[in-house]
Amino acid sequence: MKLHDLFGDQAELAPQIAAVEVSGLAVDSRAVRPGDLFFALSGTKADGASFITAAIAAGAVAVAGAAAPGSVLSVPFVTLANPRRALALAASRFFPRQPSTIAAVTGTSGKTSVAAFTRQIWQMLGHSSASIGTVGLVSDRRTVYGSLTTPDPIALHRQIDEITRDGVTHLAFEASSHGLDQFRLDGVKVSAGGFTNLSRDHMDYHPDLAHYLNAKLRLFRDLVAPGGAAVISADHECSPEVIAAAQARGLRLMTVGTSGDGTGEGIRLVAAAVDGFTQQLELQHCGRMSTVRLPLVGAFQVENALVAAGLAIGTGSDPQAVFESLERLEGAKGRLELVGEYNGAPVFIDYAHKPDALAKALQAVRPYASGKLVVVFGAGGDRDTGKRPLMGAIAAEEADSVIVTDDNPRSEDPSAIRAAILAAAPGAREIGDRAEAIRIAIGELKPGDALVIAGKGHETGQIIGSTVLHFSDHEAVADALAARAS
Repeated sequence: MKLHDLFGDQAELAPQIAAVEVSGLAVDSRAVRPGDLFFALSGTKADGASFITAAIAAGAVAVAGAAAPGSVLSVPFVTLANPRRALALAASRFFPRQPSTIAAVTGTSGKTSVAAFTRQIWQMLGHSSASIGTVGLVSDRRTVYGSLTTPDPIALHRQIDEITRDGVTHLAFEASSHGLDQFRLDGVKVSAGGFTNLSRDHMDYHPDLAHYLNAKLRLFRDLVAPGGAAVISADHECSPEVIAAAQARGLRLMTVGTSGDGTGEGIRLVAAAVDGFTQQLELQHCGRMSTVRLPLVGAFQVENALVAAGLAIGTGSDPQAVFESLERLEGAKGRLELVGEYNGAPVFIDYAHKPDALAKALQAVRPYASGKLVVVFGAGGDRDTGKRPLMGAIAAEEADSVIVTDDNPRSEDPSAIRAAILAAAPGAREIGDRAEAIRIAIGELKPGDALVIAGKGHETGQIIGSTVLHFSDHEAVADALAARAS
């Protein structure tokens, strides 16, 4: 592919430069292959311009970035006003195949579940479907586990191109604030956008909540195709701003939740009642009432299921068939997942690693604890330090017994992270070793108790320093239960 074909109107190219043939794209000089176009992007930890020489030595035939280096290069340099967006658009042209129906969901919590639920609904309705997000790529053809909510544009568009080649026609993916703010998703042909909620998160990246929300709003302001659907949970303080952004673009508005427009295209939650590990829902859509038995725990899962239903309906699925499919949904791995029991006490694993998510998880499990509600959790290092005492206070308020342990300490002193949580959680115990904390919490469970192990969810590694050690909450629970059984 020629440089001109990759950049279109993103750059003015001299004829001899426009005709340069490119056989691949790279943002990491170590991944450059002969014939590649290297994007020299500036980042928080390193400046890609420092690796231009290495990229050329590895075979790059051209370099693109914000400003050409002072030294003369042996290959063309393409100057770009917005290198990150130009990269995403170039990746979409280099990997051009996309499913005919694509839904993206943003929000602080619930993105993984909404993407998984939307994929499941489509599959139940007979479509070859996939989801991309925090747990990686999941489709009816293959599963590839990953670690980034929104991959870099090259990896994302390569993946989208590959699944389309495999026959996938419907894709649901998570749109993180980082991915939106860094233009990683530009070039994806989004048919419908979903919004779940907004609470404190990523304050190590965003200067304030307004900046964080504005990053989320890019999905509706810039990415959803004209005339596409906007499915918005209407029960939050910031919902009017999201609704306004969708209306300003002329998108098809579908509000969901207790404040949803049930007489119109939205979905209104008229009533919800807990029934064991299921919930009985009364829904209104286009003035018609439906009763749904949702096989999931927690009010937040109702919100996630309704956003997913809205995305399916907003992309052309039959409403009644969608509501019927909700009764067969399976929770995403590590999202308030019931993984076992001891002495009759249920044990749940949840990915909650931010204040609002932790509160919602504990509130969701409270009805199942006639005795003590126990929580084991920690906080990640090298991330927003302000949320640590907030999470400690929430755990102390919502749970009866709190064990503070390690999450992913990264480069920080684990004991300092625990201390910041413990300072706001009077009566909490400190057990740094996560496997030991889980073992002790399970061993102390009595009939009527319930345990929530929060923070890592589906993850299978623990980051200590710069090393990723194998660790899984699921395996730690299984080991603890096996030891008790023997």
